[in-house]
Order: sequence, then C-alpha cells, then structure tokens
Amino acid sequence: MTWQVQEAKQRLSEVLRAAESGEPQVISRRGEDVAVVIDIATYRSLAGVQVELTDFLRHGPAFDDLELERSGERTRTVDLEDHAGTPV
Repeated sequence: MTWQVQEAKQRLSEVLRAAESGEPQVISRRGEDVAVVIDIATYRSLAGVQVELTDFLRHGPAFDDLELERSGERTRTVDLEDHAGTPV
C-alpha cells in the first residue's frame, strides 16, 4: 500500500502492523515514492545483517520441545573407516 507522509505519520501503528505482516508499505511525498517500510527479518536478509551468536541464542528460536538425554555410558565404540571401507 502507498501512504502519503502525513497520513503515514498519523497512522504509524497501522503502517507498522501491515509491514510486520509481510506487506511492504510505500511512503510517498508530493506523489513521488521516497521510502518503503518492511519487516525487520526481510530487511536483515536483504542487507545481509549478521546476528551475533549470543544474540541469536538469547532471542532466536525456542527449543522448548527439544528432548536431549545424555547416555550414562562413559565410553563408546566408534567405527573408524575411510571412504573405501578400509579400517583406519
């Protein structure tokens, strides 16, 4: 959707909601497009913004349903073969 600057100012919450839902919002001044409001994920992917690992772990996807169990065994047997199947 295209918004005139004054209307975008008055209805900023609506502009942001639409952008967050994946609809880029074009802002125009005197009939000329001057800016686009997009969601942050799209911006980051387009800009190539790198996220620090610590920020990703703090704010990234939740792993609440991930079940991790550690084996009670202290050692394990590992089969080491090269790609031809020959023991290494």
